Amino acid sequence: MAHGAAAGTMADVTDGPLIVQSDKTLLLEVEHDDAAACRRAIAPFAELERAPEHVHTYRLTPLGLWNARAAGHDAEQVVDALLTYSRYPVPHALLVDLAETMDRYGRLTLDNHPTHGLVLRTSDRPVLEETLRSKRVKPLVGARIDDDTVVVHPSERGNLKQALVKLGWPAEDRAGYVDGEAHPMTLDENGWSLRPYQTEAVDGFWHGGSGVVVLPCGAGKTLVGAAAMAKAQATTLILVTSTVAARQWRDELIRRTSLTEDEIGEYSGAKKEVRPVTIATYQVLTSRRKGAYTHLDLLNARDWGLIVYDEVHLLPAPIFRMTADLQARRRLGLTATLVREDGREDDVFTLIGPKRYDAPWKEIENQGYIAPADCVEVRVTLTESERLAYATAEADERYRLASCTNSKNRVVENLVRRHAGEPTLIIGQYIDQLDDLGEQLDAPVIKGETTVKERQRLFDQFRSGELTTLVVSKVANFSIDLPEAAVAIQVSGTFGSRQEEAQRLGRILRPKADGRTARFYSVIVRDTVDQEYAQHRQRFLAEQGYAYHIIDDNDVLRSDDSS
Repeated sequence: MAHGAAAGTMADVTDGPLIVQSDKTLLLEVEHDDAAACRRAIAPFAELERAPEHVHTYRLTPLGLWNARAAGHDAEQVVDALLTYSRYPVPHALLVDLAETMDRYGRLTLDNHPTHGLVLRTSDRPVLEETLRSKRVKPLVGARIDDDTVVVHPSERGNLKQALVKLGWPAEDRAGYVDGEAHPMTLDENGWSLRPYQTEAVDGFWHGGSGVVVLPCGAGKTLVGAAAMAKAQATTLILVTSTVAARQWRDELIRRTSLTEDEIGEYSGAKKEVRPVTIATYQVLTSRRKGAYTHLDLLNARDWGLIVYDEVHLLPAPIFRMTADLQARRRLGLTATLVREDGREDDVFTLIGPKRYDAPWKEIENQGYIAPADCVEVRVTLTESERLAYATAEADERYRLASCTNSKNRVVENLVRRHAGEPTLIIGQYIDQLDDLGEQLDAPVIKGETTVKERQRLFDQFRSGELTTLVVSKVANFSIDLPEAAVAIQVSGTFGSRQEEAQRLGRILRPKADGRTARFYSVIVRDTVDQEYAQHRQRFLAEQGYAYHIIDDNDVLRSDDSS
């Protein structure tokens, strides 16, 4: 393979759309005739890092290459894709390195032994010897059966996979899954059917066994979950971010499947129902009583056939720990982005499973399944007195000061007036700021203390058009289905969180009945940390092909005055 790769690097310079660099970055020229074909060829193994207007940057990472191996791609296919589309000779050292990195996946496998149960096997004995000498691995394995096989404690299946990834020898998990308690259900495709990409996502997940499906907000991840449940025909535990999300899942399952209300239980702060399909919130599962996670134990006691993790990129640490013990169950993770600000993507890879399907946002938009979006950053200038207050504030107070300046409120008011009659969300982090805006705009505010019943009432009024403006805190970042929301105005956020930026844009990406473009405004204060955080937050959306254009607050105020 290395010899073939070496020969490939001697090829003449061609007019390909890709530049492959020795630092493992790939530069794709977007306007090139072969750009789309190249993107499809490299998407299974290269991670998109940046996607501004003309040149998109991808990176080769061990996790990306192992994801590709888990999905059935080999090094030869990866090398062939690079050689086919590269404009210049591909660095030979890079080809050797990627082949060797991919070759590390699967030299260790987890299998079921007819007499010893769960075992770790190797096709390369020195690799097994090396890993068994690791302090991380030693406590997780039992007796040596032969030179190439060692017993694994079944309860340590997840912990062992985590440890092996950290050592750079990811194990292929072929130990299979228990069927769980059977529970028949079917999709009720009356007047609708799965979209082609949803079918591909379900098939990719099912053939792989467990793993993650990445789809844009508004692209129908819930239906992917429902279709996976129909394949499993088993009891299912669905983990979600909030009680409102739990009820949306329940309503969608009742509407789209043969499941009845009696078959679906809610396990939240309000209710504690365990039924064949149980929808539980991360919050209640991770709540402690006298230092113990009592609810985790209760849910672990049922013989689930499938576990669905909604917004899998948000998994809290205790859920990772629980998932390490649930490796014998099929696991499906659903998310719009695998970006984690804590860098724990490798835990998602090992404990939930590899990425089984990933559809670029713009591709789904081009197919007409999500709304096109116009992203605008409105830059506000502080008044002289505000600038002085900011300059003399303690470092940890500066973001709040900049975020909550009154100068933003006038801009928000004018933007709402500009889009009068359009369903508009004002989204922020600081409750006092949101309360002020709610009062100023005569709009209701949804925040942490708003009861679930009241949240649902307001969301229903917004969906029906009775309410056109809603002020929401970060409780509305995730899993809230507001199909007609057409305008979002972001006034503050969780510092530089890229995943939050993606989720907030996602609130307005459901396709509109009249086909109109969604508007996403981010109101930020120039020359402050607010501007620095905004640039970091916007990175993920730029990677997806959304370009922000910047306007001055005076443009908003002037255009409104003139109208």
